[in-house]
Amino acid sequence: MIVYFTEIFISQFSFLNLFNYITFRAGGATLTALFISLMFGQRIINKLKTIQPKGQPIRKDGPENHIVKKSGTPTMGGILILLSIILSTIIWSDLKNIFIWIVLIATLSFGSLGFIDDYLKIKFYSSKGLQAKVRILFQIIISLLIIIMIIRFLPKEISTYLNFPFLKDFSINLSWLFVPFGIFIIIGSSNAVNLTDGLDGLAIVPVMIVGFSFAIISYIVGNLVFSNYLQIQYIPGSGELAIICGALVGASLGFLWFNAPPAMVFMGDTGSLSMGSLIGTISIIVKHEIVLGIIGGLFVFETLSVIVQVLSYKITGKRIFQMAPLHHHFEKKGWAESTIVIRFWIIAIV
Repeated sequence: MIVYFTEIFISQFSFLNLFNYITFRAGGATLTALFISLMFGQRIINKLKTIQPKGQPIRKDGPENHIVKKSGTPTMGGILILLSIILSTIIWSDLKNIFIWIVLIATLSFGSLGFIDDYLKIKFYSSKGLQAKVRILFQIIISLLIIIMIIRFLPKEISTYLNFPFLKDFSINLSWLFVPFGIFIIIGSSNAVNLTDGLDGLAIVPVMIVGFSFAIISYIVGNLVFSNYLQIQYIPGSGELAIICGALVGASLGFLWFNAPPAMVFMGDTGSLSMGSLIGTISIIVKHEIVLGIIGGLFVFETLSVIVQVLSYKITGKRIFQMAPLHHHFEKKGWAESTIVIRFWIIAIV
């Protein structure tokens, strides 16, 4: 939005040309999202406490200490994250850019689905929420629409191609298979963040790291000079996604202020599903889907631990981990929550 105002007065005030630089606006989006989070965070938490007197329902089959330590903590903190991301993105991005709208639609859609899930958990005071089949069905429908839009607005010569990191001239045209592949990326990313969100501050820092990384990737991919120099596929208009990535980083920093142990609020599915879909959608637009699996390696490990646990139990009747996802396994082994969180942060940074 701010781009339009600067265009009106730029001829009279040359310093306004600064607002044409993506790097400057990405920094502005980061600070704005952080400011919004800190400004409205406590108010939103107080409101959530009012409508959630019992707080988020705690899994009865989870670690025993959660029932004592985390009981009464409100959920739906993702509302604060969504508010910060959306407002700062609208303020600082070029709203003529279709990729911005595609990512916002994905983020809002998955966030709304997560909100319904959180609402049902609170209403019936149960940790189950939406039925898994219903949830996956809606995720598939939303992801399908997002992938169709991405393919429609990406250059035709690269829209269905899969690029491989470290192999500059090697890519595969998935053709129609790119649709289910893209759906898998978005759903996998959103649910992976959701599975990781089990301890205070555990998921938000890795999301911040992924957001910062894709801010750089988006800027490079959207810059003809830099992309040619680094031999990376140039995608016109994708550089603007650095703005929403900056907003994600700022919103994550602000939320961490309230989510740091001991958490004053949980992000809930409202936050985890929306942020996971955001980074998944961006990775597809900038053609760095495999890189997402590397940068978001912690999310991959957490998801694989659940898959391995379920398969092992169904096939052999035995569990590999004391509890899945992986962070709960270490809790069962006696690791302190803060130790697990910090060590997992280190893994995410690496």
